Amino acid sequence: MLGLVQSIQQRVTSSPAASIERLAYHEGQRRVIDERRRFNVIVCGRRWGKTALGVDLAAEAAIEGKRVGWFAPNYKYLQEAWYGLVGICREHIARSSKTDKRIELMTGGVIEFWTLEDEDAGRSRAYHRVIIDEAAKAPNLEAAWTKAIRPTLSDYRGDAWFLSTPMGRNYFWQLSNRAHDSDDWRTWSMPTSTNPHIDSREIEDARRDLPEAAFRQEYLAEFIDDAGLVFRKVRQATWVPPAKPEPGRRYVMGVDWAQAHDWTVLTVIDDLRRVVAVDRFNQIAWDVQRGRLRAMADYWHVMEIWAEANSIGGPNIEALQAEGLPVRGFTTTSESKQQLMVALQLAFERGDIRIPDDPVLIAELEAFEATRLPSGRWRYEAPSGMHDDTVISLALALAACSAYDATGGITV
Repeated sequence: MLGLVQSIQQRVTSSPAASIERLAYHEGQRRVIDERRRFNVIVCGRRWGKTALGVDLAAEAAIEGKRVGWFAPNYKYLQEAWYGLVGICREHIARSSKTDKRIELMTGGVIEFWTLEDEDAGRSRAYHRVIIDEAAKAPNLEAAWTKAIRPTLSDYRGDAWFLSTPMGRNYFWQLSNRAHDSDDWRTWSMPTSTNPHIDSREIEDARRDLPEAAFRQEYLAEFIDDAGLVFRKVRQATWVPPAKPEPGRRYVMGVDWAQAHDWTVLTVIDDLRRVVAVDRFNQIAWDVQRGRLRAMADYWHVMEIWAEANSIGGPNIEALQAEGLPVRGFTTTSESKQQLMVALQLAFERGDIRIPDDPVLIAELEAFEATRLPSGRWRYEAPSGMHDDTVISLALALAACSAYDATGGITV
């Protein structure tokens, strides 16, 4: 919401009797407005100001007595636009209902809000203008546009605005290519840098903090093919670890639990992010597994252990903590797993991690996959029939190392 609020604060008041506070366009937004056609696809980087521009376009049409349809992937994405339009049009609102997702102005203009979770969103309506925000995140975009939204523009020969950061080569990508086929369509690629209100140093910080593919997509507004390996430069990261602890080094451990079909993996990494030991085993009793973990932790003088806490992990962690081992439980969710994998991606891309020349570890890293879900999130996992236990253990060890460096110790 903050970006839109800041944009509203940068608005200037227009002169007609029925007026609203119009957006003070930055250079990139002004170019879009000057070059617009009937169907407009804006492929933009993060914090470019796409929603603020969409709100301005919706308010412009509604204050002129026109009918506007606002579409977004889900209710969460509607809220920013709703509050922005209520604020901008407040002096001209005849009635509004958040429940009905409808704003009516005294000018006769109407703004209706729809989520694209229903591919029939907007069906039977007639609009002068439609705004489709976060278009790339809508899994039903093609069906919603072709079957429901596009026909709503026929009565008034209305215009359409597709606004989004790219997310792979999906239907939003297909729409962005329409400009090559029709004079009615126009596409712009607007990196974050075309918004002068974003400090260039912030963009450079993001370049350092994010994997290359993520930065190109989120800040350079490039369509990145979803295919390809998650971890690059794996073999370049190999080294020969020492056989015993080195004086002055600090060691932490990552643990991925299993018992029957998968493998329990223990990974020890030092404070220079170099893996010094990996132990991988299955089909042994839990007390034996804990004994092997304890022996490895004692040998390497491990100062912190991150262990997966889901399901079978919980009882094992409690037992180890009762013995005085410095164990922290890590609950794996789709979101937390993504954070782990992105951090591991960055470490390999930057050359910040070293791993032993272990054929199982290298094979799992090189086969590991990321699949984009309809929600826009990523699912990280091994290909069907393969394992990813060494990858998870390694990612947990790296996270433990980073956390230990940041806090100087463990908080159980």
